[in-house]
Amino acid sequence: MFSTLVLDLLALAVSLVLASIRVFDVVWLPSANLLAFQNPRPMLGLLVIGVVLGSWLALRVVDPALSRPNYGHALFALAVAIGVVAAGSFVLRTYFSREFVIVTLGVWLVLALIHRALRRTVPWIEAMVVVSDEEYLVADLAAARHARVEQILKPQGQAPAESLPPDVTLIVDLRAVLSDSMASFVSSSTLAGLEVRPLSQAYEDHTERIPLVHLAEGWEISVPLGRRAVYEPFKRIIEVVFTAITAPLWLIIMALTALAIRIDSGPSVIFKQIRTGKEDKPFTIYKFRTMVIDADKNAPQFTIKDDPRITRIGKFLRRTRLDEMPQLVNVLKGELSLVGPRAEQVVFADQFQEVIPFYRYRHLVRPGITGWAQVNSGYADNLEATIEKLTYDLYYVRHMSPWVDLNVLWRSVVTVVSGRGAQ
Repeated sequence: MFSTLVLDLLALAVSLVLASIRVFDVVWLPSANLLAFQNPRPMLGLLVIGVVLGSWLALRVVDPALSRPNYGHALFALAVAIGVVAAGSFVLRTYFSREFVIVTLGVWLVLALIHRALRRTVPWIEAMVVVSDEEYLVADLAAARHARVEQILKPQGQAPAESLPPDVTLIVDLRAVLSDSMASFVSSSTLAGLEVRPLSQAYEDHTERIPLVHLAEGWEISVPLGRRAVYEPFKRIIEVVFTAITAPLWLIIMALTALAIRIDSGPSVIFKQIRTGKEDKPFTIYKFRTMVIDADKNAPQFTIKDDPRITRIGKFLRRTRLDEMPQLVNVLKGELSLVGPRAEQVVFADQFQEVIPFYRYRHLVRPGITGWAQVNSGYADNLEATIEKLTYDLYYVRHMSPWVDLNVLWRSVVTVVSGRGAQ
């Protein structure tokens, strides 16, 4: 994190010099031949404050999946810098050169993206020694792209005779009862300045999932969400504006899709169903019908692979996710978001809340047309798969942010274009 901030500052220094040469033909702006009342120093100060504040906030406030250079953070820092310069110039009524500010921030953004791109080309692996008996969590961690589990220690076992190398992280299961030897080893590693992290944190960072067995009362999910409460209204406004602006396009596509369904399998092109929404409030969801009429006349049931109830046109709609387009109406009504946990049928949601711990916490936010679980996990057609998807849903609730939403939307577009849609 610190190296990213330093490189952003170096990029700003280069940008200020290049902008000074481009706009005023001098290397150092204060030496430019300006009028007596045109003092450029406040403008320089605002630029420095804006970039430093933006970079720091991006690293500290905006959630990174891992501590790696992030392109979205550069854009966030740019937005903060523009805001600081604009607000500061208005309040101070100081000298302001629009061309100089545009050139400076434009060059800075290019340099910031370049140094992030170069640093991301370097393979990043966190070598770790794990103290835990949770074999399946350790297996998930070992399978993560940027993790390498070098050794697994038993919490009640004997501690290693030697200290860990300085480039190895000690991962400790805080739910486990440690032997005296192991507790002393963990304490000594901490005192020696070695990196020591809880298993739950390392698992969440590397797998981008929440380990359910490490949740206590659910406040680990609700408290971080409360800190992000300011984002949800802005998210709602952006979604409504985007949906309204693109309405002419998706209404035409919906009309053509409805015509294709009617020709293929008859009337009743819109499928309606009661789903569980935010704070467990039921609502009616709209989708294009992809199954035969009265497919659930006996009882609600999961969709399975190669489900015989799916019509010919329904297979195409599901693969391209065009069947979900009527849900944009639910977005305008405030019942759905573009991104969020999948809205489950009420009967299934009630069942899951009875048998799956913390399932109700996925309802702290609006459900979405697409979501973190959908782009990271397959279709859930049984209890085990539902629990797996819940680990992703709770990760989203805990880390909901513009960057996660943009990530999900981009990956959803790729899924649709590639034809790897949901069942």
